[in-house]
Amino acid sequence: MSRVTPNLLPLEIGVFCLLWSFAFVAGKIGVTYCPPLLLLAARFSLAGLLILIIPAIRGELRMSWRDAAVFAIIGIANNALYLGLGYTGLQTVSAGLGGLIVSANPVFTAVFAALLLGEPLTLRKVAGLALGIIGVAMIVWHRMAVGTDHLEGILYTLAALASMVTGTILFKQLAPKGSLWIGNGIQNLSAGLVLWPVALGISSVGDVVPNTQLIGAFAFLVLGGSILAYVLWFHLLKVCGATAASAYHFVMPPLAMIFAFLVLGEQVALQDLLGVIPVAIGIYLVTRAPATTAEVAP
Repeated sequence: MSRVTPNLLPLEIGVFCLLWSFAFVAGKIGVTYCPPLLLLAARFSLAGLLILIIPAIRGELRMSWRDAAVFAIIGIANNALYLGLGYTGLQTVSAGLGGLIVSANPVFTAVFAALLLGEPLTLRKVAGLALGIIGVAMIVWHRMAVGTDHLEGILYTLAALASMVTGTILFKQLAPKGSLWIGNGIQNLSAGLVLWPVALGISSVGDVVPNTQLIGAFAFLVLGGSILAYVLWFHLLKVCGATAASAYHFVMPPLAMIFAFLVLGEQVALQDLLGVIPVAIGIYLVTRAPATTAEVAP
């Protein structure tokens, strides 16, 4: 009898969405007690070392120079720039709005994936992306009407979005080979090396306020954010494609706002929750596999 292999993709998607969404809350807590670039430089450096120490001990730390360089470039875009700009924005925007802006990733990724990667942009995907935009726009309109978020922080977060889209397209176009685990370690270390000089140049270590909240947020960001979430993200990029994998970012606004409400006390209104409906339908349309004719095994 043949053994049935369980489909772990739904579990992987669920864990990724939960980790990525809560990271906005953990980041908001972190930048409250530590300058954002110092927080990120320490986070990336520690995460990179933790990731690479296991294959180094086992003698499995092998990768071509070309692939290592590609992972380093992606690390600068997807880690240093994306989170550096995003965390700077979190100083003056709510965790919910930060997650909301970044959730526009699927729209830009789908367009550039069609232009540069040859991924088909079907009518079904266009409809799904449009619904995702409508849902996100509903939440944005209400959040901006409240007037608690600042334009400067929003612009930083938009720049972070552009960096993430760039990193996503680079990963698919350059297609680095080798272990995603080792590649993630290289990404973190490269991001840390880039950020340390900048962080020490514009931030003061004296501004760090050590407490249990900062330690807890930092531990989650290193273990759950930089290690597990990023490995899952690049795995989903490989198995789902850039457009479909990025569509899961539409889940981030409602989840981030729920986490922000539960942990930070940020208010969530009915208008925010209504935006979840078109978002959910849009994700289904973008990620649903096209119908194929069933084949009978010989």
